[in-house]
Amino acid sequence: MALSRSEITKDVVQQCAEAAIGTAGQVAAIMFDAARRITVELGSFGTEVFEIAEASRRAGDDPTHPRGD
Repeated sequence: MALSRSEITKDVVQQCAEAAIGTAGQVAAIMFDAARRITVELGSFGTEVFEIAEASRRAGDDPTHPRGD
């Protein structure tokens, strides 16, 4: 039995919708992963800044450290 024109059109629309949704899902996954990785890198940078500030504070508190006054 042959498919009617409307059945063929429905199948084409359905496949196009499935492809579009799949692609949108992949793009969203890429964007979420990128956002997560950016957050991790910014967190690492923040930790490094805190460590530098702490080292600077300790150096300023060290009586044996030359101050260059």
